[in-house]
Amino acid sequence: MRRVNKDQKVRVSLTLNGRKLSAETEPRTLLSDFLRHALGATGTHVGCEHGVCGCCTVQIDGAAVRSCLTLALQAEGREVRTVESLADPDGRLNKLQQAFQNHHALQCGFCTPGILMSFTDYLSRNPKPTEDELREVLSGHICRCTGYAGIMAALKEAAGIG
Repeated sequence: MRRVNKDQKVRVSLTLNGRKLSAETEPRTLLSDFLRHALGATGTHVGCEHGVCGCCTVQIDGAAVRSCLTLALQAEGREVRTVESLADPDGRLNKLQQAFQNHHALQCGFCTPGILMSFTDYLSRNPKPTEDELREVLSGHICRCTGYAGIMAALKEAAGIG
């Protein structure tokens, strides 16, 4: 484990959406803040800052994690993916994003990046979920606009059960 002093700036290097990047930060910096402020990946939103709302969900080495509960140092040398990685380089939406568009599954869009990152991970591990399983995973996210009907319709389409 890397040891640092609390007043010492540290350089954190990681691969963000396929690009090797690094920046200096304080050891106590959260991954969500590091991504947004040091690396400019502003697609990751910060809602509750307690891991409850799911807005800050990103993937580390393919697994969905709450970036507001993860220190930037914990991502050292790892592969981090944010919502900016989901569409093709030419801007074509992936299957899940397209389903969200088809069902108008966002209102203000604040919760959308976290939901997309959670379900990108979940559907890759469980390609044939039931509606109840989708609801269980969605229960880890808070949509302040309460647009859950559209979100469920999109998730069911993406999972092939809609």
